[in-house]
Parts: sequence; structure tokens; C-alpha cells
Amino acid sequence: MLSSRELTVVRDLAKRYAEEAARPVQNQRRDLWRQHNSLVRTRPLIYVRAFAWSELPESRCVCEDPFLRGLEGQLRQKLFWASLEDDSVFEPWFVMNAVKPTPGEGAWGLPIRWIGRGHDTAGICESPIREPEDLARMVMPEHRVDEPATQARYDRIRETLGDVLPVSVDTSPVWVSWNGDISTCIAQLRGLEQIMWDMMDRPEWLHQLLAFMRDGILKAHREAEAAGDWRLNAHGNQAMPYAQELRDPAADSEPVQRRDLWCFCAAQEFTGIGPAQFDEFLFQYQLPILHKFGLVAYGCCEDLTRKIDVLRQLPNLRRIAVSPMADVAACAEQIGDDYVFSYRPSPSDMVGYSWDEARVRRILRRDLGICQANGCHVDITLKDVETVQGEGQRLRDWMRVTREVIAELHGE
Repeated sequence: MLSSRELTVVRDLAKRYAEEAARPVQNQRRDLWRQHNSLVRTRPLIYVRAFAWSELPESRCVCEDPFLRGLEGQLRQKLFWASLEDDSVFEPWFVMNAVKPTPGEGAWGLPIRWIGRGHDTAGICESPIREPEDLARMVMPEHRVDEPATQARYDRIRETLGDVLPVSVDTSPVWVSWNGDISTCIAQLRGLEQIMWDMMDRPEWLHQLLAFMRDGILKAHREAEAAGDWRLNAHGNQAMPYAQELRDPAADSEPVQRRDLWCFCAAQEFTGIGPAQFDEFLFQYQLPILHKFGLVAYGCCEDLTRKIDVLRQLPNLRRIAVSPMADVAACAEQIGDDYVFSYRPSPSDMVGYSWDEARVRRILRRDLGICQANGCHVDITLKDVETVQGEGQRLRDWMRVTREVIAELHGE
């Protein structure tokens, strides 16, 4: 039996979020992202992706019931994010993931064990593919939705929130984002150092492994399409997934094709691998997957400075990430106005190890000035913020300074 007091807490948060999502500014932001992601000139847009949430007093939950506490935490985080007044769009619905069983253990049928990994600590990955023969133990993906379990989850959330916020069920396949970029899973399954040796010692075997993963992802994507499980709530581009060429995100829609959606893909584990081997041993296997989508956003934390020419092989590429490790000037010169320049300044420089307003201004003026000089369509993502040393005000100060630098450079 759910506590009426705790239920009231969650519903009040949901009502506050619904009011936020109904503000006229949300439509103004949608228009900006539609233009920006379609390479129509706008001011630089700001997207705050992370903010050391666990350090902030706003993250403290009061519900003891695990189900309600989960909803409470999600709603509190969205409300705090909205209070920063970046250019993020807050949609008037609540998304829940369908229950999607995977064959065997994990996405590829093999268990991946982490040693020493905790909530705030790194760990060692114990990779299950130790010998070439272990390739035969991998399981081909199969897209499935556990309908009874999904319905039960949906009914419970809808009973709690449904008259305040529509509940949208994401039935897209497991093999998207980190499970669908090949790079993440192959590094866990085989080990990153071992993959580098394989490129030299057994390249043909490595190509077999990569082909198996490419074909498995394509198979799962086709099965989801045939089942009608791609919907307009499945866009993904590590920003706001609006564009003039594609239909807007929606809480509930008829089935759509992959060509109607944004796809996000990355190659973080291959950051230390040169352009030629990146192309041969990863990008050629990602290409057939990415070709099927409407638009693609590529890159996360990896340095893509020397790989932009390789990425140009993808005709539906629209966004390129420029991480803190990348050479901003070299990337701006190569990207120009051909793609969206997704600028990701170092979170340590911005808000992490201290608050130094002069330093933040200096870095943003320099890098945004370089983008402006090269005609880039730039947006700014604050992400991977692991700490603000308990000083949440840094985030608001960063927003203020970033807005001021944009106004100084662009007159807006």
C-alpha cells in the first residue's frame, strides 16, 4: 500500500514539471533547435547534460517506497535542470523503458564482470572473450518486448502520474546508443588493449567479430521495425532532437522507420587509435547501421580531431562532438558550416575544481571566437560534471557567464 503522503509528494512534483513543460519558452526552444540542427544560423545554444546531481541538496528524496522514490528522483532532477534556464526542451510527458529481455547474459550473451567498481569509483572490466574461439559463444541479438511485464510497469506509473503527465513507453531495441555503437561493447567483451593487439596479430579474426556485431545490431533494428517498436520517442542525438527534416519527438505515435529518427553513435574507446585503423576496424562497421537513420550525431568524449575526414563518408551526418580533448581550432577549420559543431568545454575548467569567472570567460571567448571565425553552427554542452564541490551556485554562475559571452560575440 503506497503512503498517501509520499504519493502526494510525487504528484506535486509531477504537477510542477507539467507546468514547466507547458511554458511558452519550450516552443521557442523547439524552434531554435529545429533551425540550428538544420544548419540555419542561430545564436549558440546551451545544453546542460550533467551537474553533479548527487552533491546538490535538491537531489534529496523523502519517499521511502522504492517505486515512488525512483519517480521522485527523476522529477526532482528534471525540475532542477529546468531551473538552470539553459536551452533544453522539457517535454510534457514521462518516458518509461519497456521491459526488453536479452538472450543469454547481457546484450551479447556473455557476462561482463566489473571488479572494484562502485557508484563513485572506477573498476576493472573482466572481458569474457579471452581466446579467439570464444567468438562462438556470443549470441545473436533478438529484439523482444516482454509485454506483460511492460504493461504492469506502465499501469503502475500511469496510476501514479497519468492524469498529470502522459506516460510514454520506449520500445526501441536494446542495441542503440552504447549497446549499438559497437565500440563500447567490443571494448568490454574483448578488452581495449587486446583489441589493439588483435589489429596487428589477428586482423581477420577481429573483422569476423566486428561483422558479427554489425549484423546483430542490424538484425535487432530490423526486427524492431517489423514489430512497430520504433516510435517518435526514440530519437537520440545527445542534445535536443529537433530538425526541420524530421518529425518532432512525441509521447505516443504510430510506428516509424529508422529513417524518421535521429541516431547517436560514438567511438570513445577508439580515441587512441589512428584514423586509418579507426576507419577499417570500426567506422566501416558502423556505417551500414547509421545509413538507415534520418540524421546522425557522432561522438561523445573521444577526440575526433584527426577523424573528421573519415566521418564525412556518412551522408546523413549532422552533428560532430568536439570534446575537451579535441583541438578546437583544427576541428572548427575542418567542420566549418558543414555540420553542427557540438562544443564540449572541460567540466573541470568550467565548474569542477573551482569557480574562476575570469578563466571561464577567457576559455569561452577563445573557443567560441574560433567557431565564429570559421562560420560554425555551434552549441555548447556542459557534460560529465562529476563535482561542483557542493557549490550548486557554480552552475547558475556558469549559465550567466556563458550567456554574457554569447551576447558579447553574437549580439544576442
